Amino acid sequence: MIQNERIKYLNDKKIRNEKYIYYWMQQSQRTEYNHALEFAINQSNKYKKPLIVYFGLTDSYPDANIRHYKFMLEGLKEVEKSLEKRGIKFLLNQISPDIGIVNFSKNASMIIVDRGYLKIQKKWRQNVAKKIKCPLIQIESDAIVPIEVASDKEEYAASTIRPKINNKLPQYLIKIKKEKYNQGFNEKEFDSLNIKDISKTKIDNIVKPITTFIGGTNQALKQLNLFLKYKINNYKENRNDPNLNFISNMSPYLHFGQVSSLQIALLVLKNKTAGNESYLDELIIRRELSMNFVHYNSEYNNYNGLPEWSKKSLKKHEIDKRKYTYSTSILENAETHDSYWNAAQKQMIKEGKMHGYMRMYWGKKIIEWTKKPISAFKIALYLNNKYELDGRDPNAYSGVAWCFGKHDRPWAERPIFGNIRYMNANGLKRKFDIEKYAKKYE
Repeated sequence: MIQNERIKYLNDKKIRNEKYIYYWMQQSQRTEYNHALEFAINQSNKYKKPLIVYFGLTDSYPDANIRHYKFMLEGLKEVEKSLEKRGIKFLLNQISPDIGIVNFSKNASMIIVDRGYLKIQKKWRQNVAKKIKCPLIQIESDAIVPIEVASDKEEYAASTIRPKINNKLPQYLIKIKKEKYNQGFNEKEFDSLNIKDISKTKIDNIVKPITTFIGGTNQALKQLNLFLKYKINNYKENRNDPNLNFISNMSPYLHFGQVSSLQIALLVLKNKTAGNESYLDELIIRRELSMNFVHYNSEYNNYNGLPEWSKKSLKKHEIDKRKYTYSTSILENAETHDSYWNAAQKQMIKEGKMHGYMRMYWGKKIIEWTKKPISAFKIALYLNNKYELDGRDPNAYSGVAWCFGKHDRPWAERPIFGNIRYMNANGLKRKFDIEKYAKKYE
């Protein structure tokens, strides 16, 4: 059974005696380890109503482009096939998700939805909850420990949320029971968009798709198995060296909900290797700290969401002389004097994912080369969200904010950065062969 803490009724409507139960899939785009799907199947069997899994495909998700959509649709193809094997109808419509599910709600006994953490996702759910005539039940499926269970406030840093999450982990770090679907589906009244055909959509196609990563749960688990077999033993020692590629590459799949962090965590623990603790801290503590940030801080996607101490410090040093200043265009085209930074930007453009350690350096240098910190924040967020497959989610917003002091502490004061943590090229040279990395992306 799904823990009660994962369940939230978003309106007070009564269950209706209509033809179907709907699972409005949005954030958790998978059929494995999906609490919302299993809850929906349970309710379908309980009330003896066929289940329809609905997905609304909007052409205009903020900051998204064809690179993101291609990856997402590769995953949705898997979802469709997996649901078909379980006898469940998958319905994909080319329309804003909230509008689409309201249109279909006329024959819904109830609607189950997974939880989203961003403002647009919350707004969609609020809109639907008000407009439909049946219950809208939200099931949290992308956090291992439900957000409000972990903490009832915005946390200062990983050090403050870590003991709270670790204290709750034993009761939530458990395998999900897969429900058997008993209702079947014989109706032919629904037409679904051909998932393979996105040529007719109006999706922004300026940023081209990449072949570095292929979307879907199966691909995610293949990547994870390689990580567990060859990398995790030395993850702690080698994760910050982009030349060694000791990362798990799970972030794009987690972003689209194509793989569950709970499933990853259980497979990691089953592996019983030396790198478990370090990796699980990134997967659970750091990731769920970012969810805490966007949930409790409504300004998470702009400069106002930063800590007061960091904004004050950066403001004080706004007038400091900068040796180099660059426009958004020069930064986007990787045309700075710094070959290391340029390589990181090119990796992001080419592969759709920048190595985590280089992303920190990348963000710090944007602060250093931009006249005003508020402009630097906007540029960093713009570039990150435009090119990264794992941009536009809690981890992305938290990662950019970290470069400006969020979830960090004040450091010794220095020009331009004030009390914000500083990074320079010498630090890269001490950690790994940065020249080798730069040469790869010349």
